[in-house]
Amino acid sequence: MQDRLKNCALVICLFVFLSVIIGGGLHLAPGGAFLAAATGTPLAIVAFQSRFGQGSSHGNGRPTTAKNEVYYASDTTNKPDY
Repeated sequence: MQDRLKNCALVICLFVFLSVIIGGGLHLAPGGAFLAAATGTPLAIVAFQSRFGQGSSHGNGRPTTAKNEVYYASDTTNKPDY
C-alpha cells in the first residue's frame, strides 16, 4: 500500500514539475502547459522504467548470478567462473 501511494505521489510531483518547467520555459498558456505535462509524464515514466528497470521492490530484478555460471567445490572465494 505504501509503495502504491509513493508511486502515485511521485507521478503527481513529476506532472507538476513538467507543467511548471515546460509551461514556464516555453511561455505556454495554462492549457498548453497542462497538455504538455499530461503527455510528457507517461513518456518520462516509460523512459525511466526502460532505462532503470522495474525496481527491486517488485521482485522482477535481475538475478545476481547467471544460470550458466559454474562454481567449483574447491573454490573458497565463491566467485563465478567467467
